[in-house]
Parts: sequence; structure tokens; C-alpha cells
Amino acid sequence: MSQTAFVRPGLSAAQMERESAAQRRSNWRSWLIGRPLSTADAPHQAIGKAIGLAVFSSDALSSTAYATQEILIILAMAGTGALANAWPISLAIVGLLVIVTISYEQTIHAYPSGGGAYIVARDNLGTFAAQVAGAALLMDYILTVAVSVSSGVAQVTSAFPGLFAYRVALGVVLVGFVMFVNLRGVKESGLVFALPTYCFVALMYATVGVALLRHLTGSLHPVADAPPLEIATTRSLGLFLLLHAFSSGTTALTGVEAISNGIPAFKQPRSHNAGVTLMWMSGILGSLFLGISYLAGVIGAVPSERETVISQLARTAFEGRGVLYLAAIGATTLILVMAANTAFADFPRLAALQAADGYLPRQLTYRGSRLVFSRGILVLAFIASLLIVVFQASVTGLIPLYAIGVFLSFTLSQSGMARHWWRSSRLREGEEVKERGSVLRHDGRWPAKMAINGLGACITAVVTLIFATTKFSSGAWVILIVIPVLVACFYAVHAHYKTLAAELSLEHFGPPPRVDRHRVILALSGIHRGTLAGLRYARALSEDVTAVFVSTEPEVSAAVQQKWGQWGAGVRLVILNSPYRLLIEPLVSYIREIASRSQPNEVITVVVPQFVPHKPWHNLLHAQTALTLRFALMFQPGVVITSVPYQVGTEGL
Repeated sequence: MSQTAFVRPGLSAAQMERESAAQRRSNWRSWLIGRPLSTADAPHQAIGKAIGLAVFSSDALSSTAYATQEILIILAMAGTGALANAWPISLAIVGLLVIVTISYEQTIHAYPSGGGAYIVARDNLGTFAAQVAGAALLMDYILTVAVSVSSGVAQVTSAFPGLFAYRVALGVVLVGFVMFVNLRGVKESGLVFALPTYCFVALMYATVGVALLRHLTGSLHPVADAPPLEIATTRSLGLFLLLHAFSSGTTALTGVEAISNGIPAFKQPRSHNAGVTLMWMSGILGSLFLGISYLAGVIGAVPSERETVISQLARTAFEGRGVLYLAAIGATTLILVMAANTAFADFPRLAALQAADGYLPRQLTYRGSRLVFSRGILVLAFIASLLIVVFQASVTGLIPLYAIGVFLSFTLSQSGMARHWWRSSRLREGEEVKERGSVLRHDGRWPAKMAINGLGACITAVVTLIFATTKFSSGAWVILIVIPVLVACFYAVHAHYKTLAAELSLEHFGPPPRVDRHRVILALSGIHRGTLAGLRYARALSEDVTAVFVSTEPEVSAAVQQKWGQWGAGVRLVILNSPYRLLIEPLVSYIREIASRSQPNEVITVVVPQFVPHKPWHNLLHAQTALTLRFALMFQPGVVITSVPYQVGTEGL
């Protein structure tokens, strides 16, 4: 540690700062996730456009692997003849993608420090809208992990049907893998996932390109040995079914907002790099999605849980399950697993923002040793794994819960941006207003920008309503309940922090009352060296010391009295006989009785001795009575609890 202390300007000589070189000790965590990084290393963890595409675009790009299939699943309810409508529905979805992309590109430049729906809604629509956006996005990120990993497992079981029975275990293992990589840091996770992302893009373009070429030359045949249609024809083709299929296909747009949330992770100039990455992502996503949807109709792909549409397309394009087919399926599986990486990059950031505002536990704001919000990463992995287990890794079962949250956040974000431009029109040229998330300035092009974001807000609001209506009975009702519950929980957490801050505030707080009397109660679990260390400490605090022992056996009580007479240094001892063999309750009752008779300005300190073995696992061999007493008394008002550890093998205090 540096021994140089210095006084910062504005501080008195009694207020000094000094640099500390203290680090966490090397342990299994350092070996597993890497050496700890200094806060000063944060700028070196920033990423460029190429790595940013891998980190923040894998969610959106991966949706090309299942969005077309989800459209076909709904259309199949009207019979195989209705599957031809997948192409025009895909065109409409890509048109929506263009509008959303342009809208978010404006958001990126207006909020260069991160313009996710939460920040935009907070600054422009108010706290309630921000918490709704936060709840919607947190749910979307959790479902992104569950859906993408389950879809990746579906690709594996399509190529190797024998693994179908192990799909849940595979899903949980894959979530754990992505969690582990993200705990190592944003830059490292980007480097790990960059190659698979570009392999997927190359192989998907190769698959679509080969299939289109064969289609143009007349050599592309319908899919051979297509799986049987497992969906019964239960409906006629009507507007409701078409809207239902459209809402299922809009899952292709999930992840578009991820780049605007992750702007701080990019290298300078952040807004420019993030905006370029967003355009790259949308171009790749739109072209692949249209190509897959068109070719699915050409080859007569059948939606099935047993074999995905991507598998049928690759098998048909490459004429069998050869090396190119396996490469395409492998790359698709990887990108689907990596889609979870987008959520692992954004969920902890969003949770940290809400926690910093006091709407989630403060612990979520802490960065781990690798400069990532490790607690948020662990929470996301746990909840997503739980969903995979509950829904048995079924993409079709999870999809109805998916996308409604992201489109709700789209609507709030674009509405907030429309108001942002309207507010900028009220400012004069050169005037600035500092906000929490950005700096509001007059923009001469505000009418056009407000129109673009306003159009995006209206369209995404309509899609949200369509999604909620068409998928309500399929499971969307769960999200419509969960989001309000989450918002209520956010406000409950905020109310706690607000109340606590008011109670701890030094405003209008006079000098604390002096201590006129200090009474010490020494809680005994036995008479040993640790007890004597506690006794020495208690007598150093006050001359008014009372030792208390809870007795459940007369023989033990007699032994304690005998030893205390020898080692107690004349300190009075109170024996509390407990005929019902309770240990904690009699002591707490005694302390409450003493506290009820305490005088004004009197402090009662309960000293709890505790011996500490040489090795941590040795604690498992002991009852830990002292520790139990400490936790039981911690919540007793008007009483100070002090634990006095005694390291076995030392001289103690």
C-alpha cells in the first residue's frame, strides 16, 4: 500500500485521502474468471463495432432461426394452404424493423451515454413510465435467455434426435456457460462470441444463397422426409389468425433496442460506433429473415418441434446432412446460445440503473472483480434456468410470453423520444438543459425527428395491442400480470429506501444525546478462553457488567457457576433456567426486560463471545450458539450487539 497521504484542496488537514493497492487474494474465482481489474482499466474494456455486433446483436440475429417457424406454426392452424402467407407477413415485419431501426438510431445520438427505454422514459415521461419500461425489459431479457437457449437446444435435437430427452439439462448447462463467459468481462465475452457470430452470418447467407441459386436454376426440390404436421387444423384463415401470425413473427425484432442500451460499452465516438453497428445488424437481420421466409414457402417447410425450419432448409439446400448442413446447424445453435449473451450484457446494466435510482436492491449496482455487474448476471442465469426447467425447454411454450415486453418498451421509448424532440423545440438556439440521461438542446430538425419517433411509437403500440390480444389465451396474460406486479415491487423497494434515508438523514438533527450510563450484558454459551476474551472486552467498556447464561440442564448450570466463580473476576452471573430447553427466547426476554427499565441516555451493549476455528469448514462441527445469539439479538431495538471473535490458537484480545 502506498504510504503517501495527501490533502485534497477543500479538505481540512484532518481529512486525508490515500491510495490503496489492496486487491482480492488469488483464489478459485480468480483462476476461473480472471484476475481482478482496476477501475482505471474500464476504458480499456470498451469494444469496437466488430465486437459490438457480436455482443449486442446476437439476440436480434438469432431470431432469424425461429421467427419464420413461429409464423408457420400459427398459419398451420388454418391448414397447409395458409402457409403461403408467411412471405407477405415477413415483408410487413421487415417494414416495421426499418421504422424501429431509424427511431433507435435517433435515440442513440440523442442519448450518447445510453438511451435505453428506461432512461428515455424516465427523462421524458416520468418515473411510472420508466418503471413500466424497466419491468418490461427485465422480463424480455430473462425470456431472451430462455427462448434463445431453448431454440438452440432444438437445433441440436433436430440434428441428433437422440438428445431430445436431455433438452432441459442441455439448456441449463448452456445458460451456465454463457453466464461464466460474461463473468469474465464484456470485452472477453465479445472476443469469445465474435467468431461464432460471423460464422453464423456467413453460413446463413451461404444457405440462403445456395437455396436461391438452386431455386432460380430449377434444381431446388421440396424438403424430403418432412416431419408430419403436428398442428391440427382448428381455425379458418381470417384477420385474427393473420394478426396472430404477425405477432409471433415480430419476435424477429427482439434485441433491436440492445445497442441503444449498451452505448457505454463502445469505444469513442460511442454514438457513431453504436449507430453504425445498429445499421449493420438491421441489414443482416432483415435480409436473412426475408430470405428464410421466402425459401420456407418454396421448399414446403413444415413447422415442427422435432425438426426446425432452419434444419429443413439447410438439409434441402445442401442435399442431405453433410458437412455443410452440420456446420449450418452448429452455427445456428451457437448464435442462439449467444443471443443469451445480449441479455447478459444488458440485463445487469438495466438492473444497476434501476438499483441506483432506488427501485431495485442496491447490491445490483456493485461491479465485480472483472468490472461487470456480476450479481445481475447471476440473478439472470438463475431465473432463466428456472424458466427452461418449468417449460421443458419448449420454444413454442415460451414464445407467447416473449416480445410483448419488448414492444411495450419500444412504445415507451419512442413516445419518450417524441416528447424529447418536442421539448427541444421549446428551447432557444444555444440553450441547454442538463438532464440525468442526456443534455437537451434545440434541434432545428425536431419536426422530422419527432414525426419519425411518433410514428414508431404509434406502430409499436398497435403491435403491442395485437400481441396482447392474439396471444392472451396462449400465455401472454402471465406477462400482463407479472409486469404490474414487478412495478409494484419496484415502488415497494423505493419506498423502503426513501423511508430509510429520511430516518437516517442529518437534516434538522441536533447533536446526539450523551451517554450517561453504559450497561453491558455478556451472553455466555459456556466458559472457555473465548468467553474470557469477551469478558475482558466487556469490562473495558463499562464497570456495570452482567453475565447471562441460559441453562437447560441443572448439571451444566452447576458446572458453569463453578467455573465462573473461578474465572469470572467477580462479575455477577445470572442463570436463566429454561425448562422447555429454549436457548434464544429466554435471553431475548431478559434483555427486553432490562431494556424496558433503562434510564434516559442509557446504552445497553450485548457482548457475544465467539471462538473461530483454524479452518472454515471446522465451523460445521460446532453448534455456533454465539452466532445464533448474535443474529437473534440484532433486531432488538435499543440494544447494541457486539461480537467478540477469539481465534483458536492465539492469545485472543
